[in-house]
Amino acid sequence: MTPNRKVILYIAMSLDGYIANDNDGLEFLSIVEQKGEDYGYNKFVKTVDTVIMGRRTYDKVLSMGIEYPDNGNPVYILTRTERPDKGSIKFYTGDLKELVFKLKSEPGKNIYCDGGGEVVNALLQDELIDELIISIIPILVGRGVPLFKNGRPEQKLKLVSSKAFDKGLVQLHYVKMEE
Repeated sequence: MTPNRKVILYIAMSLDGYIANDNDGLEFLSIVEQKGEDYGYNKFVKTVDTVIMGRRTYDKVLSMGIEYPDNGNPVYILTRTERPDKGSIKFYTGDLKELVFKLKSEPGKNIYCDGGGEVVNALLQDELIDELIISIIPILVGRGVPLFKNGRPEQKLKLVSSKAFDKGLVQLHYVKMEE
C-alpha cells in the first residue's frame, strides 16, 4: 500500500451533528455563504484525484444542478444498483473496503470522501478514514441525516488545526492516530 495516499473526509455538519435535514435538505449551509470564501475547498481539492461518495449524495449534487467534471479523475459512486459508468464517473457495487485498499495501493493523490452518512460510517467501521476535515455550521438542525452513527470502533484522533471564520463556521482538521 502507498502510505502517502490517504482517505480524507471533507464535509460540513450542523453543530448538533447533521449533514442534512429531514428531507435531505442542505439549506442550512447557506447561512455561512460569503462571497470570495470557500473555506479552503479549492486548496483541498488540489490534493485529491479520486472521489468516493454514496449514490444519495451524488443524486443530491445532481439535483442542485452541479455536474462532476469529467476531468479523467475517477469518481466512485457507491450504489447497490448496477448502472453503466459515465466517463470518469464509476458506479461501484462491490466491497468498499476492497475499493479503498485497491485505490490506496495505486499511485496518486489523496482520496476524497464526499459523503454521505452511510459511506462515512462504513469507512469508519473499517477504520479507513485517515483524516477528517469537518466544517461546523452554527445551527442546531434538530433532526436529519447524522454524520456519525453508533457502533463503530473507537478511533483516536489528533487535532491538526482549527479555524474560526467570520460567519461562525469553525473548521476542524483531525488525523487518525496510529496505535
